[in-house]
Amino acid sequence: MEIINTLGRRKTSVARVYLKEGKGNVTVNKRDYKEFFPVATLQAKIMQAFELTETMGKYDVTVNVAGGGINGQAEAVRLGIARALVKVDAEHKPALKEKGLMTRDPRMVERKKPGQPKARKKFQFSKR
Repeated sequence: MEIINTLGRRKTSVARVYLKEGKGNVTVNKRDYKEFFPVATLQAKIMQAFELTETMGKYDVTVNVAGGGINGQAEAVRLGIARALVKVDAEHKPALKEKGLMTRDPRMVERKKPGQPKARKKFQFSKR
């Protein structure tokens, strides 16, 4: 099996995921994923795709992730891993899609508008 390359995005985070057969090592930006994402909930998000497809410990994953915060990065990695697993075996897709792992979350920060202090907030209005 050759290396499978996929992309995952969330907010402003972009994760480039490289999947190959191995022992289940997950490396994020040349560090172990448990070191890169010290919070247990984020670690669970990353491993969620493997748990749903019952492929825990079958693949080595190398990830380059940039932009955004740690939560957005973890979700970007999760999407990239899910897409890679579907490339390996298309039969994984229904299980991943059911839990919402195949959907790119389109929610982004709304831009700031001119004449306002923030995206939707307005400056104080004075009648007189």
